[in-house]
Amino acid sequence: MPEPTIRDQVKSDLTDAMKAQDEVRRRTLRSLRAALANKEIAEREDGDGSLSVEDERAVVQKQVKQRRDAIEQYENAGRDDLAQNEREEIAVLEAYLPEPLSEAEVAERIEAIIEEVGATSMADMGAVMGRAMNQLRGRVDGNQVREMVQARLSQ
Repeated sequence: MPEPTIRDQVKSDLTDAMKAQDEVRRRTLRSLRAALANKEIAEREDGDGSLSVEDERAVVQKQVKQRRDAIEQYENAGRDDLAQNEREEIAVLEAYLPEPLSEAEVAERIEAIIEEVGATSMADMGAVMGRAMNQLRGRVDGNQVREMVQARLSQ
């Protein structure tokens, strides 16, 4: 039997959250369900309209990133209450993503990619980043990868 899609899992979890009267999970899962539907509609215009597991993960990643950006803005505005709401929503969303890689695992993979590409300087950063993000997408923050690649290539 195929693995259930994120969309199927969200539907099931939303029902559970509503029964449990868990406002944070309900609000977050409704938002995620809408984002997945919007992505599916956009894909329908370009093709068959079905989302792959990678597409679904990309939507979840985007939702997490939006909330991290919102946290930064709320903290700059002194609205720690709203920032806390966003943190709670991130915790709900992260359950739909694969386990993040440790910094050591990321460094190891970046090193292997640099050797594959034959990168020797910052001029090779684009090639390294492209391959790294293809391999690591959804398991690590892109900014962390960029910083690590820059540090390694500028040595």
